Amino acid sequence: MIRLLRLLVYLCLLIGLGFIAASLYSPMRPLPPPPPLVGKVERIVIDKSERRMQLMQDGKPVRTYQIALGFTPEGDKLRQGDGKTPEGEFTIDRRNAESAFHLSIGLDYPQPSDVTRAATHGYSPGGDIFIHGQPNALPEGLKLKGDWTAGCIAVTNAEMREIWAVTPVGTKVEIRP
Repeated sequence: MIRLLRLLVYLCLLIGLGFIAASLYSPMRPLPPPPPLVGKVERIVIDKSERRMQLMQDGKPVRTYQIALGFTPEGDKLRQGDGKTPEGEFTIDRRNAESAFHLSIGLDYPQPSDVTRAATHGYSPGGDIFIHGQPNALPEGLKLKGDWTAGCIAVTNAEMREIWAVTPVGTKVEIRP
């Protein structure tokens, strides 16, 4: 009888704690989507250590995205195949709507200093660094996890469509360590 009474007391305590927890922690409501971007962005700032890319207008961030980088993201890109995303100041120099990844905007990497360094050491600096969406072979809405590119910067397809719409050739891109 005492065991049954203890069990009932514990059960009542658990139920009471459940009601208290439920009143303190309600499910989060999803945030409304941000307003559409208007105009062109003047700059893109990528922070590799934070896995973050920001689109800038009038010197202020107007959109922030979580990104994937090259499969070996620490450090600056030195050579083809190293899996690193380059660091420094770049310019968007091309757009490719027919890429193997959902839309892509290309950076002017390698720059002359990268070519000179690589030639001095007898290897290729690599190239074809893009900001792009997910592989076209991946079903729409899915996103690869982790750092998986060969040195590019990847976002979701929906994010890439937004970036594509406001980022012309000539846009400056800063990639920080």
